[in-house]
Amino acid sequence: MSPRQVGCFGTWFRRKQVSAEPSKTHEISSPLGKSSATAVVSSISSELKCNYITPCDHSYADMGDWWSQSDVQPPAYDAPGFDSVIDSTLDELSPQLRKLSMEIHSHPELAFCEVFAHDVLTTFMGSHGFTVTKSYLGLQTAFKAEFTHGKGGRVLGINSEYDALKGIGHACGHNLIAWSGCGVALAVKAALETHDIPGKVVLLGTPAEESGGGKIILLERGAYDGMDLCVMCHPAPGPPQSANIGGSIAVQDITVEYAGRTAHAGAAPWEGRNALDAAFLAYSSVSVLRQQMRPDHRVHGVIESNGEMTPNVIPDYAKMHWLVRAPTSSDLTAFVERVKQCLQAAALATGCEIKLHFEHPYLELKQNEVLGREFADIVSKRYNMATTGLTSSASTDFGNVSYAMPALHPGFAIPTEPNGGNHTIGFTKAAASKEAHMQTLRVTKALAHTGLRALRDAEFFKQVKESFKL
Repeated sequence: MSPRQVGCFGTWFRRKQVSAEPSKTHEISSPLGKSSATAVVSSISSELKCNYITPCDHSYADMGDWWSQSDVQPPAYDAPGFDSVIDSTLDELSPQLRKLSMEIHSHPELAFCEVFAHDVLTTFMGSHGFTVTKSYLGLQTAFKAEFTHGKGGRVLGINSEYDALKGIGHACGHNLIAWSGCGVALAVKAALETHDIPGKVVLLGTPAEESGGGKIILLERGAYDGMDLCVMCHPAPGPPQSANIGGSIAVQDITVEYAGRTAHAGAAPWEGRNALDAAFLAYSSVSVLRQQMRPDHRVHGVIESNGEMTPNVIPDYAKMHWLVRAPTSSDLTAFVERVKQCLQAAALATGCEIKLHFEHPYLELKQNEVLGREFADIVSKRYNMATTGLTSSASTDFGNVSYAMPALHPGFAIPTEPNGGNHTIGFTKAAASKEAHMQTLRVTKALAHTGLRALRDAEFFKQVKESFKL
């Protein structure tokens, strides 16, 4: 089964947000772990005119500072010297990280085919004192980079993403996510060495977020075993100088195939069983279902193939691809059952056979509240960034990681052209801008500060663990 476009955060800041429609679902012909040609991205010749997409009548006041209203607040924390090590390390590395970002941006690669990104990232981390394992756990484009200082201590996990989108390249800014993960790891390493703090840093290079669920595969194969927490970040359009620590919703990827029987469409159509009719009936049934689904549920699908028949032949094959989304995994299970009934009913009505295939679901993202409050406090006080707590209607395979351990996945705003939201060519251009780099640098610093505190502050980490609830 070829991987499909499922995940990726977008529309983090969705209050009255204007952005373009997501790109169409696509198939990738190469099997898992096999390299293939890189994605073809449209030429970007014009310079980006940077604009933050600011929602109309936007106010932070009505969003609520949920991280500051909880009964449990992080203990008081004074970190003289630690802050300066992280900031100075990342400021010094910034030109190298910018170069890394642009190299990946100019070589977009699809899910499980990110050979160039894998190679440049592993070379970079190896050159900075990390022990690197390439093609980690049987995934050709996954990697593990680890550093240990002293004995004992906790383990900080970090994720880098680097897959692109078919035809539009890094239209979700994974080139920024790739180097941010490296930056967090290197900054925390510097702090551990400078202040002789025992601990371990593990950077996982996670392929195929857009399609294929690379993190889910790595999670099942034990890549996250031993981590005490895991962090990463993701860009999106939004108000200037803002970050978001809300969650995301769950998604189920469904492939449905209808098998009928060919016949001459003019001479003897009654002898056939029209698979294309089954697909259209299924599409109509799901469309009617939308009248009864909750406002925070989503379902969208396409007809991918009808067997390339001519009009005078009753089609004996049709294939559809659906994404079903709901706020929680339990909601998703119930909603998927309703959608499945629509798909099965179409087969029954047309006399066709049906074959359903369900990929591993992307679970909803559970942001750790203690980590979230710490991050929000840092970006506000140190980097003058406002933080919101809106739930994204998109999905990510990092949600599955957040079920396994305390996790934090903040979104952050980068300037884009009008209607240049995630999964548009406008966002591809935005992800290459200097302004986007600087915003990523600020968030990377804040994530490094947050992760370091979890390694050195036992009382803080105790609260992190206590707030980890499924």
